Amino acid sequence: MIRSDLALGTLCWLSTLGTASATDFHVYYLGGQSNMDGYGYVDQLPAELNSPVDGVWIFHGNTAQDAAPVDGRGVWSVLKPGHGVGFKSDGQISQYSNRFGVELTLGRRLKEIYPDRNIAFVKYSRGGTSIAIEAARNFGCWDPDFTGGDGEGKGINQYDHFLASVRNATAARDIDGDGTEDRLLPAGIVWMQGESDAGSQEIADRYEVNLKRLMDLIRAAWRVDDLRVVVGRISDSGNDKTDGKVWDFGETVRAAQRAFCEKDVNAALVTSTDKYSYSDPWHYDTSGYIDLGREFANALAGQLPQPTEK
Repeated sequence: MIRSDLALGTLCWLSTLGTASATDFHVYYLGGQSNMDGYGYVDQLPAELNSPVDGVWIFHGNTAQDAAPVDGRGVWSVLKPGHGVGFKSDGQISQYSNRFGVELTLGRRLKEIYPDRNIAFVKYSRGGTSIAIEAARNFGCWDPDFTGGDGEGKGINQYDHFLASVRNATAARDIDGDGTEDRLLPAGIVWMQGESDAGSQEIADRYEVNLKRLMDLIRAAWRVDDLRVVVGRISDSGNDKTDGKVWDFGETVRAAQRAFCEKDVNAALVTSTDKYSYSDPWHYDTSGYIDLGREFANALAGQLPQPTEK
């Protein structure tokens, strides 16, 4: 009942708002695992990026483990640096971190492409998470069929925390606090995840099916069945002392991501991740996140050609 109640709350809010006096915001969902969390360093940002982004708002849902009561607490605020790993919110106050993710340049680039639009992000991601239940370990999974845990947290996982974030974000009638009712128009999904599903051949082989199902469910939560989806292709730092591969079956997941985007008429694959440097074996460096946000924006706007290489 938790999932249906959360989704229903979202649907009712989106469908009943009046249009005569509402201010429209084009809203994008940002989800995935740690490279969506963001490991760029705020103190390494160039001066022109280390400031709030006018006309772009963000609701960053508080992260939680599987088998924990639904969380998704956050507060709408103007986008600025600090929405990377370590960000927290109690639903009233945001505790910013010294890191940032793709949201920073994603917002700036979208405003360049659409200068007359109000932009909004709902971000919920959690480092280390898989789609497959079997790969969740201590980080969590996104499979709605998860039944683990007990008590109030039984059956609750990352998909439920995502729905809670959406419910909490859309409960606000005036996200920018200007006294005028606002309307959120679903505009796209940005997904950066897959590394944790690349630990075994069996799980990696199911990634395309799992990804399609999850994207369909996220689209359904926003009530747009062909909502634009942009997927960031996972890459490998090569920084593994045993065989050089951090993600042993990463190529299988990469192929699955490509196959999903080729078969879905409104999906795009961002492959610039292949050229990024890393700050550790798992996460891109600051310049990588700066570039990736821009590439995601270009792909959302249909300005990024589909790759020709396999």
